[in-house]
Amino acid sequence: MYSTFRDPKQSARWPRRLTLATWVSVAALSAGCAQFGDQTLVDDASADQQQVQSWQYQQTGDGDSTSIESVSYLTDLVRNPALIDLVIEGLNNSPDLKQTALALKIVYRQSTTANADRLPEVSAGFSANVQDQADVYTTSVNVSWELDLWGKINDGVLAAEADVTVAAANLEAARNALAANIMRGWLNQVLQTNRIAIETERLDVLERNETVIRQRYHKGLGTLEDLDTARSSSAQSRSRLVGYRETLAQQKRALRQLVGKLDADIPALEQSALPSVIQPLAGLPEQTLAGRPDLQAAYHTISASQYRTSVAYKSLLPSFSLSAGLTDSGSSPGADLLSSSAWNLLGNLTQPLFQGGRLKAQAEIAGFQAEQAYWAYRQNLLMAVTEVNDALGLEVSLTAQEQHLSDAYKSALRSATTYENRYRNGLANIIDLLTVQQRTFDLQEAYLQATYDRLMNRVDLGLSLGLGIKT
Repeated sequence: MYSTFRDPKQSARWPRRLTLATWVSVAALSAGCAQFGDQTLVDDASADQQQVQSWQYQQTGDGDSTSIESVSYLTDLVRNPALIDLVIEGLNNSPDLKQTALALKIVYRQSTTANADRLPEVSAGFSANVQDQADVYTTSVNVSWELDLWGKINDGVLAAEADVTVAAANLEAARNALAANIMRGWLNQVLQTNRIAIETERLDVLERNETVIRQRYHKGLGTLEDLDTARSSSAQSRSRLVGYRETLAQQKRALRQLVGKLDADIPALEQSALPSVIQPLAGLPEQTLAGRPDLQAAYHTISASQYRTSVAYKSLLPSFSLSAGLTDSGSSPGADLLSSSAWNLLGNLTQPLFQGGRLKAQAEIAGFQAEQAYWAYRQNLLMAVTEVNDALGLEVSLTAQEQHLSDAYKSALRSATTYENRYRNGLANIIDLLTVQQRTFDLQEAYLQATYDRLMNRVDLGLSLGLGIKT
């Protein structure tokens, strides 16, 4: 888990006077050790992932043989073409996603800069001046190249390439999260629409009760208290209805903000019922976790950090560079300049001797940062496993809750019908009738909420399983 160079007590102490051969021997040994330590944390991360052998819960159908399916994309969970179009529109217009995509482009260009260090640098110069009342034109070409003896430059390139992989995984994770949020927002609007429908039906029943009670009161068969109770219940229902409608309007604005267009067309269902959402099949943990972009990003962050640790330690080693220059002059710009074949060649061997411990501290810091990256991966792995297990467990719980609430709602409907008949016949008071009716509508709304929670949980399960977006 720990790099060979991370322990300060094991750091090399350089003698004051060393021959060139000794420098090369020590440097080669150090480079070899750095190469050995590079993959330690990466291997530990792979081993951690392979330790997850199974999920805590086994998936079971809810009476429908097609309720559990193996799907490849999040949009396969809700087979609504209009919703899929809305998701695609969001992927094309979301400002947050545009910024993440630009971050990937920036990192990619930075990797190009790192790769340029492998190549020689070539510069050319041209000057004109007057010497002894004669024009002299001078042209020069300089070539310099640092030899990558210890693989330091190559490690820097590999670190930059790992950064590109991290940025690409972050972009994929952002795309998946945006698609899931759009689906959640749409399902939330469907829920709110159904709440409005239920509350509207509740208000209709309460207003009918109020009419019946008023008629009974005018006939001397009821009391003023009964009429006030009915009016209070109706007013309370109207208040809830106003709040539900405003909540729906806010949800539509929030969804359009997610999509990135204030005039986005939000698809509506043809019927008021909640849509069908497929329960995605949870595959083997090793395959599932490997497909999660957040874990991919965390894994390659370790790799990038390890390569940078290697670069930092190799900065303690000698560096060797070659430079060559050619200078020629003539009496006119059109003269045959740079015709000479005499190049100046210079080799430069540089070894950092004393910088106040800065290089050593930087190397140790890089090692600590690599270890931080490993523990961040470990944290993400634990969170990923917990998310899948929570979603699988919640599926079982919500399915049972939904069934119990369905049974309770059916019983409440029968009870409400009985109490309405009893009240008309003078065998029950208004308080009993309103209580039964309120309980019936409350159970209907609770059943709707449980169904909605189960559908939302399936979207969460798909996201936790690493389902992506078709590109």
